[in-house]
Amino acid sequence: MTLPNGPRSPRFLRLLKLIFRPLDYLDEYSQRYGDIFKVGGDNSPPFVYVGNPQAIKEILTADPAQFHSGQGNGVLRYLLGDNSITLLDGDRHERQRRLLMPPFHGDRLRTYSQLICDITQDVTNEWMIGKPFAIRPPMQEITLRVILRAVFGLDEGERFQQLRQLLNLVLEALGTPLSSTLLFFPSLRQDWGPLSPWGRFLRIKQQVRQLLYDEIRERRAQGDFSRTDILTLLLSARDEAGQPMTDEELHDELMTLLVAGHETTASALTWALYWIHHLPVVQDKLLHELETLGDGVDPMEIARLPYLSAICSETLRIYPIAPSTFIRILKSPMEIGGYQFEAGTALMPSIYLIHQREDIYPEPKHFKPERFLERQYSPYEYFPFGGSNRRCIGAALALLEMKLVLATIVSRYQLKLTSSRPIKPVRRGLTLAPPAGMQMVAIAHRLQKTPVML
Repeated sequence: MTLPNGPRSPRFLRLLKLIFRPLDYLDEYSQRYGDIFKVGGDNSPPFVYVGNPQAIKEILTADPAQFHSGQGNGVLRYLLGDNSITLLDGDRHERQRRLLMPPFHGDRLRTYSQLICDITQDVTNEWMIGKPFAIRPPMQEITLRVILRAVFGLDEGERFQQLRQLLNLVLEALGTPLSSTLLFFPSLRQDWGPLSPWGRFLRIKQQVRQLLYDEIRERRAQGDFSRTDILTLLLSARDEAGQPMTDEELHDELMTLLVAGHETTASALTWALYWIHHLPVVQDKLLHELETLGDGVDPMEIARLPYLSAICSETLRIYPIAPSTFIRILKSPMEIGGYQFEAGTALMPSIYLIHQREDIYPEPKHFKPERFLERQYSPYEYFPFGGSNRRCIGAALALLEMKLVLATIVSRYQLKLTSSRPIKPVRRGLTLAPPAGMQMVAIAHRLQKTPVML
């Protein structure tokens, strides 16, 4: 069997580097061992990072039945539950995907557009001119309110407030590089009581679980299918055999939507605001584009703006929130990129490494939205939402949210970064994000009216 090269350092040291210096881990190993490299594999099948577009194509166009894709996400079981679509394979995965996809496409997105703008205005109304603030919390507040409204139709009430608070606590419990070690070292996942890190996480998660089950059972009892929120659509959805989701399946999929539907988008928005205000030329071009619209424009027209769209694409390219796609574990031997891999090999298509290739993206470390106006990239050169049958089902909603939140904020406020120093991503659970302490300050309100119809 022909295998690629890779580091020989002890697993413990590699994991520490992956946790605390994730991009250095990928950059240094790819420079040293090539765009396909392995880690581990001495006494078990290796993990193989793939940063070659042709090899990525071979993986993403292969029959999904050749891989165990859900099995590689086992650590997410603690956060999402056994029935989450991210942990399923085969027929069960296909069934859940078919049931979950309708709320995230077509005309359904239009119903969310004005909601996104309204919530953005409500949250940013609290900003005080001249007072610095950490930018991530309001972005997380916006995306959490949007997903709660979209999923449950909730925007007030005791259960809504409890979910808002508890979901933030769940994610913050894993939100630093240090706390992320709980996900990488099983021996640390010990419940030593409510004051221990893992014990606190489990207790908060149990409270969220109870709230979700209460909502599911209450809505089932009401039997009102005239509502347009995602939970109502999922309650009424039936598979090909005419069967609905069980309460357990609904809980785990709702948890997946709530976590993935706001955590990652909040990170992407924080990055976009950083780049827009770190590079004045980017801000000037965006403002000029927004000013051409006039007042009271349909939000969906804003979402079609070319430069705004390019900013979002470049934001997700330069520092993708997920550095790799979901792991794919081979069920049988397979040749990829000229290497022969045995069954059990874990393949990691690396979004970050592909997005940093000089031959695809000249000057890859530079933020240049124009590159997305000048050419189109294949789904093996640009894939921030993953690919094949594991592509994020909420990708269209996430992009719509990014565009409308950015347009609303930039149109209403003159913002400034409190520090001109460049920043780099840090680990936040299994994702990468801007440092939590990144601050901005609102200098003034913009004189022009927002183009968004409010």
